[in-house]
Amino acid sequence: MNEVARTGYNRAGDVADNPDGRMMGSVRTHLVRMLDWEESHVGFDRAVAELPAERRGATANGFAHSPWQLLEHMRLAQADLLAFCLDPAYVHALQWPDDYWPASPEPPGDAAWDESVARVRADRERLKQLVADPTLDLAQPVPTGEAHQTYLRAVLVVADHNAYHLGQLVAVRRALGAWT
Repeated sequence: MNEVARTGYNRAGDVADNPDGRMMGSVRTHLVRMLDWEESHVGFDRAVAELPAERRGATANGFAHSPWQLLEHMRLAQADLLAFCLDPAYVHALQWPDDYWPASPEPPGDAAWDESVARVRADRERLKQLVADPTLDLAQPVPTGEAHQTYLRAVLVVADHNAYHLGQLVAVRRALGAWT
C-alpha cells in the first residue's frame, strides 16, 4: 500500500485527493502539518523525548503540574476531542477539571509514561487522517455537538491546547534541569 492510500496525504504533507477545491485542500494540508509541526515551537516528540524517569513526576517551583500531569492532560483532552469527532454515540461524560488531570504528579508505574506518549501519537495520527479525508466537510458541525462545534474547531482546539501545554512542559523541564 502506498503512502497516499495509507494516510491520505503525500510525503510533502499535502492532501493527496483534493476534490473539495484548492483552498480547502490547502487548509487540510496546513491542519495536518499543524498537528505535529515544529516550525514555530517545539513539537510533541521533542518535548517528551529523553526525560529521565525520575523527573517525570517531579514538580518545579512556580509550576502547578509535573511533566506527567501535563502529558496525561494532553492525552486525555486530545482523546476526548477525537472521540467527539469520531464516535456517533459520543456523550460528554468527563467532568472538568478532575477527569482531565491526573491526581498524582507521578505516573502510576514505569510503563505509564511510554503508554501515554504512544497514545498521544496514535490519536494525533487519527486526527491527521480525519483532517486529510476529502469526503469530510470540516465546516460541518460534529453530529453529537452544538452548531458551533465543527470538525475544524475541534482540530484547532487540539492544536492550540497541545501547543500551550507543550510550552508548559518545556518550561517545567527547564526548571527541573531536564531540558537540553
